[in-house]
Amino acid sequence: MATDFVPFPPLAALAAALTAGRTTSRALVEAALERIADPNGQGSTVFLEVDAERARATADALDRLRAAGTVLSPLAGIPVSVKDLFDVAGQVTRAGSRVLADAPPARADAPAVARLRRAGAVIVGRTNMTEFAYSGLGLNPHYGTPLSPYRRNEAGEARIAGGSSSGAAASVADGMAAVALGSDTGGSIRIPAALCGLTGFKPTASRVPRQGAVPLSTTLDSFGPIGVSVSCCALVDRILAGLEPHVPAARPLEGVRLGILTHYVTDDMEPAVAFAVETATKHLEAAGAILADVHFAPLEQLVSLNRFGFSGMEAYAWHRPLIEQHADRYDPRVLVRIEKGARATAADYLELLAQRAALLETAQDTLWRRFDAIIAPTVPITPPRVSECDADDAAYARINALVLRNPSVFNLLDACAVSLPCHPRGQAPVGLMLAAAPHADDALLAIARAAERVLESIR
Repeated sequence: MATDFVPFPPLAALAAALTAGRTTSRALVEAALERIADPNGQGSTVFLEVDAERARATADALDRLRAAGTVLSPLAGIPVSVKDLFDVAGQVTRAGSRVLADAPPARADAPAVARLRRAGAVIVGRTNMTEFAYSGLGLNPHYGTPLSPYRRNEAGEARIAGGSSSGAAASVADGMAAVALGSDTGGSIRIPAALCGLTGFKPTASRVPRQGAVPLSTTLDSFGPIGVSVSCCALVDRILAGLEPHVPAARPLEGVRLGILTHYVTDDMEPAVAFAVETATKHLEAAGAILADVHFAPLEQLVSLNRFGFSGMEAYAWHRPLIEQHADRYDPRVLVRIEKGARATAADYLELLAQRAALLETAQDTLWRRFDAIIAPTVPITPPRVSECDADDAAYARINALVLRNPSVFNLLDACAVSLPCHPRGQAPVGLMLAAAPHADDALLAIARAAERVLESIR
């Protein structure tokens, strides 16, 4: 029988408990490690590497610093997980693959990891993911598939955590870390956040340095947090961005202009998702937000625009030498997507750059000048069963395309975006996505904090 785990409290509550002496960093880390090691849990699937010895030593050092009056940041002493995509000094960065299992250990931390360490985060380990981050489902045939907490203890009901940051979300949902570092190229933070009932923030792509991580798309990749609240994500985001570690104040919703996308993102939406999103928008309006439907015509062009896509072309350029030597080690469902990029030409790539530039200009006029944020369902379905996703290649491709569809819109628009849980408590997880213009990250998080309060009142 699987054990029901609960997430850690929000970061602010943990920081307050540390300050008041009600807990210690070592105690928090031991709690996380105990949950990872619990044979009734999924720690052995969620984590590809657990750095228990270093985590304990770091926690003890931070406790001594705190006793001496030094606190590096509000994140100091708190257990954090890191997606297997990122370099951690002395560890092998496998990116969820067998292909890189024999690669030499990283010589230095990725800048995102280094910034977390400087803020006093205690890194407990590396989390599982879709191989090379190239799927929204989180299935991994090499290391296992992390699960959503939804109905996990019911026979035959195992649901995907979502991907590609599957282990990142599962680590937070099960209290194996208080917050997780993930990546998002087409929804890989927001999808698992939505399917696990958590909050996930995808920043503007250039906000966080992207060195020291295995790339999927050098154009679209962005790095950000998954946590239990907007404030958790906002704090970690500012640390990752090299900014002062404080959380932007909530912006009252009175007069905030919210645009509701009316097509494309609502196609094939499950009734439970439609109900949760409609209920959420009604309560946001009742709280003072000004809501208006918006039809963004270029969405109909996205299928043709993504014939190869940045991910396909840029991933193939990076993987080509590895495929020539180790094609047999790849997840076949990931390999077939990467190899599509081989058919693209330089002209295709230049045309895609030009089309995206035109799309960004249209979005500026149609979306960002008119609205403070855009609303859409993060994912149009509730967490599907693992058995559905893994039934055959056709089912895998269909469900994968569906879960990636909505969040990938905002990667292409270079927007910042956050997924907030909006489902009735005890029901299947549903995410409400709020997105804003490039570089409006702090402004979006301020709106999201106020929206979160409204959503919590109906959950």
